[in-house]
Amino acid sequence: MFEMIIGLEVHIQLNTKTKIFCSCPTSFGEAENVNVCPVCLALPGALPVLNIEAVKKAINFGNAVDATVHKKSIFNRKNYFYPDLPKGYQISQFEIPIVEGGELILDFEDGSHKRVGITRAHLEEDAGKNMHHGNASHVDLNRAGTPLLEIVSDPDIRSAEEAILYLKKLHSIVRYLDISDANMQEGSFRCDVNISIRPHGDEKLHTRVEIKNMNSFKFIQKAIEYEFERQCDAWEDGLYEDEVYQETRLFNVDTGETRSMRGKEDSAEYRYFPDPDLLPVILTDEMFEEGKKIPELPDEKKNRLVSDYGLKEYDASVITANIDLAHFFEAMIQEGAGAKTSVTWLTVELLARLNKGGMTITQTPVSALKLATVVKRIEDSTISGKAAKEVLDYLIENDDEVDAVIEKLGLKQVSDDGAILAIIDEILAANDDKVQEYKGGKEKLFGFFVGQTMKASKGSANPAKVNELLKQKLHG
Repeated sequence: MFEMIIGLEVHIQLNTKTKIFCSCPTSFGEAENVNVCPVCLALPGALPVLNIEAVKKAINFGNAVDATVHKKSIFNRKNYFYPDLPKGYQISQFEIPIVEGGELILDFEDGSHKRVGITRAHLEEDAGKNMHHGNASHVDLNRAGTPLLEIVSDPDIRSAEEAILYLKKLHSIVRYLDISDANMQEGSFRCDVNISIRPHGDEKLHTRVEIKNMNSFKFIQKAIEYEFERQCDAWEDGLYEDEVYQETRLFNVDTGETRSMRGKEDSAEYRYFPDPDLLPVILTDEMFEEGKKIPELPDEKKNRLVSDYGLKEYDASVITANIDLAHFFEAMIQEGAGAKTSVTWLTVELLARLNKGGMTITQTPVSALKLATVVKRIEDSTISGKAAKEVLDYLIENDDEVDAVIEKLGLKQVSDDGAILAIIDEILAANDDKVQEYKGGKEKLFGFFVGQTMKASKGSANPAKVNELLKQKLHG
């Protein structure tokens, strides 16, 4: 009955060595208020000086999403009371952002795609961090002045699923470009969700509500689903005008609900004006051209894996969505492992074990070399797929070489015809009645003979050889 309208504002902390308007180092986890200076503290007479590296990273992003990179952009003062920004205003961009336009293409599991437009991406400074302990409040200004790139999407997103796909794609691009570590737990990649509803067929944009400062894909999805339902219920109950108004809300992860934080301002209320302490940003031709030199991005890498190795598009999408996973996969290929087998053992077998242990691919105790060796031992029939799982389980817990583990666990596959034929002869002799039934037309018994042979060999016989030799014996 109702359609969801979503626009996303994503704040990315750029990984420059120093802050955007001063030489204080950017940091996470250091003692409070150690990385501050007269500019951070807004002391009288302290003037901002723009960090050129932040500008270069913004240019890289603009080129990565096919946006317009403005050769001239300006910084504005956004007048608003920030208890964690001593100036009482934020330096941001408004009329002329450094990046305008652009797009992201969403890839769905069924093979379909959707374009989501990007309105703009502008540079600004981050605020500090407020901390509340009982009746006392403290502020840590280490983060104040950290360079942010705020990326604003068009209101093209129509579901929580699309929102998460958009955010994951954006997260991936930022990591590939190496302009941010995009660590969500540390707040380097966080999102404000703007959501409204309208009856299907209605073209009007109704009142939007902002859900502030989300830094978890899981909770972003839950917040969207809750807020959509809240607004739909208000409309159906005839209370839409009373309960849905322009405001900023927060998501409570314990209750799964959004709650009002404050009324949401329009841009006019921020009283933007050009910052008199900062000259317009004029890009040189050299900077403009240098910004076009960007690395291979997720979509390009995905297409290359499909064309070079014959991977399914979805499998290639899973691998390239995470740059660390992509590097791991390509390292396996360089070690001589088959691409299609590597996909399964990386994305299914290894990742399942890492997820169970609460680890990421960067924390894996099994290197790309070791997993590639496991794959190669499967492909050259040294071990079976079942035995390979035992090897991988062992490697997760122990730092050992693959071939040594295979020997230690006695998992080497027997491919010697003579050894396998000796086992087969014993099985057939012990089950002569079933042999006669098979030859009489009961072909389903073939699986029985295979199973008995594998059991007698304690799983060490090569299944392909067992099948081949049994057929020779039974049809000879």
